[in-house]
Amino acid sequence: FPAVLLITRAGDRQPGAKDTTNLLSWKKIQKAKVRREKSLQRAEHAVCQFNESHPETDTSLILSLSLAELSKQLKDGTLTPQAVFHSYMEKTLEVNRRLNCCTEVLLESWDQLEDVDSHKDGLLYGVPVSIKENIGYKGHDSTCGVICKLDLPATGDSVLVEVLKRQGAIPFVKTNVPQGLQNFDCGNPIYGLTLNPHNPQKTSGGSSGGEGALIGGGGSVLGLGSDIGGSIRIPSSFCGICGFKPTANRLSLRGASSCIRGQKSVLSSLGPMARDVDSLALCMQALLCDHMFRLDPTVPPIPFNQQVYQSSKPLRIGYYENDGYAMPSPSMGRALRETKALLEKAGHTLVSFSPPRLIYAMHELVVRGLLGDGCTTLLSHLKGGPVDPCLRDQIIPYSLPRTVKKILSILLKPIAVRVNVLREMLLYLFSKDYIHEVIAEWRRCELDVLLCPMVGPAYIHNYPGTLTYTIIYNLLNFPAGVVPVSTVTAEDEEELRHYKGNYGDLWDRLYKKAVTGGEGLPVAVQCVALPWQDELCLRFMREVEMLVREDKK
Repeated sequence: FPAVLLITRAGDRQPGAKDTTNLLSWKKIQKAKVRREKSLQRAEHAVCQFNESHPETDTSLILSLSLAELSKQLKDGTLTPQAVFHSYMEKTLEVNRRLNCCTEVLLESWDQLEDVDSHKDGLLYGVPVSIKENIGYKGHDSTCGVICKLDLPATGDSVLVEVLKRQGAIPFVKTNVPQGLQNFDCGNPIYGLTLNPHNPQKTSGGSSGGEGALIGGGGSVLGLGSDIGGSIRIPSSFCGICGFKPTANRLSLRGASSCIRGQKSVLSSLGPMARDVDSLALCMQALLCDHMFRLDPTVPPIPFNQQVYQSSKPLRIGYYENDGYAMPSPSMGRALRETKALLEKAGHTLVSFSPPRLIYAMHELVVRGLLGDGCTTLLSHLKGGPVDPCLRDQIIPYSLPRTVKKILSILLKPIAVRVNVLREMLLYLFSKDYIHEVIAEWRRCELDVLLCPMVGPAYIHNYPGTLTYTIIYNLLNFPAGVVPVSTVTAEDEEELRHYKGNYGDLWDRLYKKAVTGGEGLPVAVQCVALPWQDELCLRFMREVEMLVREDKK
């Protein structure tokens, strides 16, 4: 752990000459920034050249199309891959100037564009796709926002990038992440801070915050993120888009980088992010193909079940508004109640449901599982470089001596029911027992799916928050997705003034400050299904999306 935490943004000042380690880090950061700037400049030049030679291109029309519409017009020849690619590249450059959401343009995408017709039968033929920075692309770093992973370019594409290319998609840009990936915010010492597309005073969320900002800002029609505690769902909620965390290992993780590899209690997933649910489903259908199953035989060879996704059978839906751990904000609660009412009106059955023993699950399973090594693995990735402001306060308790941690846990436990207890053990078997306990309660209620609140609205930068509404479904390994359903109203803001939370403690007060000033920001709900029922979860998300859309007409 570094003796000095550089609290300024990396690159704002050069370390002292005596501090050799920090000097080397500073040089590596500058090199990465120059590399990014060159890629952006070359992309800008290529876009200008294309626009000059193709003045007939209707960029506004292209950007307005859904993924399904775009794919159809690419396949029937109404649109060319070149026109679509350069339209989205131009919009990406504009969005990045405002939000700082891209870490590097993948210049190899122009080479792929020239050869894209060889994959014309692919489900994503000619579609530009953005990818989160930690997803491997040959010849490019996957730093996770930490200095020690700089200048270690991938020797090959990750499995999902290979599959995207085989399906005719064109990965064209990498997007920003918080340092170490374990944060609500989206800033790191290498690439800086990403802003929310709806309000620059608010965060885009983490850790797939660059994806959320780029898609929410209109610069990408489809992106890939990763999720270990809400890292797809939180940015999707904050940025007003749809995001889906599949069952772990439904999609291959090979080639994706991490700073906490090894723990088995809280599982990570790669998944799609887009403007609508049909886009998420099309991406899943494209990825769940024989090519992926051959590249990674550890992934169960289960193709996408279109019949389940297209079903219109009435559902029996569990719901809860308050998990007893973190009281939702007024806009979160209202969004859930309004969505519940729309579902009931449409003929679905809504049943009250409570996740059993949530406090036990959070303290004894989630925290112990994620931090079972005393956070040694994460801290090791931060050595020798600056720590970003969004992560600094979070890692202070992690870096305390073990004896101090134990004393604090004893002293603080009687004071607050939600104090993190840092102990060094993995609880895989206990987690499995808890999963079956929740499934038994689910079966008792005879549920098909579950509707629950989604963290939001977007936070002010550098504020902590609770993960209970999202990370519990990583622990359970239930597929879960996010659908925007409303925006924060003036009435929500007025009600927030009187917010006390479930406990009235420091975390409740910080949460209130974090979400204040959110009028007009998007608010989402979360849809959940049992493990391996990913298509059912997406079908439920599509139902919510359709009902909300019809209600707004």
